[in-house]
Formats: sequence, C-alpha cells, structure tokens
Amino acid sequence: MDDTPLPGLPLPPPPGASALPPGTYDGSLVLITGGGTGLGKAIAAEFARLGADLVIVSRREEHLAPAQKELAQLGTRVTTAVCDVRDPERIAEVFDGCGLPDVLVNNAAANFPVPAEDISPNAWRAVVDITLTGTFLVTREFGRRHLGAGTPASIIDVGASYAWTGGPGFAHSAAAKAGVQNLVRTLAVEWGPYGIRVNGLVPGLMPHEDMTDDIRGRLDRAVALDARQPALRVGAPRELGWAATFLASPYARFITGHTLVVDGANWQRRELVSPPVVPVREQLERGPFAG
Repeated sequence: MDDTPLPGLPLPPPPGASALPPGTYDGSLVLITGGGTGLGKAIAAEFARLGADLVIVSRREEHLAPAQKELAQLGTRVTTAVCDVRDPERIAEVFDGCGLPDVLVNNAAANFPVPAEDISPNAWRAVVDITLTGTFLVTREFGRRHLGAGTPASIIDVGASYAWTGGPGFAHSAAAKAGVQNLVRTLAVEWGPYGIRVNGLVPGLMPHEDMTDDIRGRLDRAVALDARQPALRVGAPRELGWAATFLASPYARFITGHTLVVDGANWQRRELVSPPVVPVREQLERGPFAG
C-alpha cells in the first residue's frame, strides 16, 4: 500500500485576503445576529474588510464590547445591540435604532448534544424558538421594512447540513435547521419579485476560540481532526466569511433560494462498508436510559 501522504485541499489565502474588490460594501449596513462570537464574528469581519458598517446583535451583553473593539480595528463603524431573537418587540426596537440594514445574516442559534429521549420540553422549545422562530422573526421584521420602503436587500441564514440528513444527538437543532432551510427556499420565491434575495450558508468543522465547552471538549478528545475530513483539513472561519460576502454581494444577484455548503464535502462522505453503529447514548457517554 502506498503510504505517500495525500495532499488534501490547499489551505486558504491568509487572513485579510478577499476575492471581492475593495469597497464592495462601502456605504452598506450589515446586521448579524449572534455576531459577537465565533463564526458570526468571523463573518462580520469579512464584511467589515470590504467597507460595510456593522450592527452586531447578541443575547449576551458581555459578548458585545469585545467584538465591537475587535471589529472596529478594521476601520468600520460598529454598533451593538442586546437582543433575544425570540422577542419581536425588542427586534423592532433594534431596527428602529440602527436604521435599515442592506444585508441581514441570521447566525443566532442554540444547540447542545443530547439523546432525543432526554430532551425536556423546555430545552426543545428553547432550541427551536431561538434557531427557527428567532430566524423567522428577525427576517420578517427586516423583510417588512424593505417591502415597505421598496428597496432591495439580501438575507443569509446560517444552517447546518443535518437539516438534510438528520442529526442523531441533535434532534432539536436538526429539526429547527430543517425549518430554516425551508424558509430560505420559500422566502426566496415570495420576496424575489421585490428585489429581496434569501440564501443559506452551511459551515463545516471550523474550530474557533468561542466554541461551547461541550463541543470544544469533544474536539479536544478527538484525534487527527484533519484526517477525518475529505479535504484532509478543517475549515478556517474566514472561509465562511468569504462565502457570506459573496452570496450577499452584487456579484451574486441571480443567486437566491440556494444553500452553499462550506465544509470540504464532509457532509457527503460515505463509507464503502458501513462502520459499526454506536448508539447516541454511548457516544455521549451516558448510561442506559432509566425512564
């Protein structure tokens, strides 16, 4: 057997690079929910590098000041707002305060691994209400304002590949993300005649400093993360940001109702011989279900 290392997909360009012309978003305002940390902040940074002013929304106030300071160093104007996306009145207040953004990125979501039989009604409601209902409520407010003003706009909903496949251990999140996926397709048709585009964006494994403790702990215990991807490497958060800036840009004006997966083909992986099935409870190191 040839043991020559496989090359995998090349690494991305360095931070600060962009495929779009400088100033693509000059004069534009971009609102990003869940933009104070992680992949939301990475998306915000790429819009800022291309000239956009930002509105960063987070449910937790402690996330906003550090993000504002970091993103403002890119030379853009950054405003912040504390907002629970489940609260339509607060959503309206945020829009009243920031003006009408040209681009909306729905990144806010809730998630944690758990066997379906252990999901409490409150946990189910929290994940579905933040991930699906919250996305709809923010989108509805944004869309109504653009429809009333007669102005074009772009919406990007951050999804997950298990919206298509199902997600053992993530029944609540997978169901909610499937709903988000449907919203992308439905609203693209409804609002296309009014100049409003709606697209989805699905990240693969892109480790970052703001991962939750449970996810970070599992990644830290895993070995050879790169070798577990068809690309033979994990993704960089900026790669998701570049995809977002393209989808929302003038260069993608005939793209709507589409979901772009940025995961090095990982979600399409299949084994020639199926591996042994390990029940979710065992994967999560939980004992037998006790009722």
